[in-house]
Amino acid sequence: MSINDRLKLDIYLNYKGNCAEAFRFYERHLGGKIASIATFKEQPDTSNIPPNWENKVLHARIEIGGAVVMGADIPSAEPMRSAYLTLRFGSAEEAERIYALLSDGGQVFMKMEETFFASRFAMLRDRFGTNWMLMHERMER
Repeated sequence: MSINDRLKLDIYLNYKGNCAEAFRFYERHLGGKIASIATFKEQPDTSNIPPNWENKVLHARIEIGGAVVMGADIPSAEPMRSAYLTLRFGSAEEAERIYALLSDGGQVFMKMEETFFASRFAMLRDRFGTNWMLMHERMER
């Protein structure tokens, strides 16, 4: 058995109370599939739940483009720093469409444009605090 048969690399994101909203948005607009969402009130010992956090996400899992993204609501969560989820698109039009959705209410670090390595490329933080790189790579000539 090789290490690739025993090892999977996934992504885990912390949110400041909007994990379920973010995952539902990604499911609706990125073609993701939510596999599970468990709330704080579902855990066996509910004695240490922060006030008004019963319905916040303790653990969630969504599959997007073949990748597994997991997440949770953490009261002290901070926005992502120096890490990005990268979406590669089959067309420049699809890259533009998703850019419009993810940048709405977010912060654009690099607007969608043509680069030497991609016909469309952008970097942003969406309104949920997740950093994204969006790319439609140039086809080899």
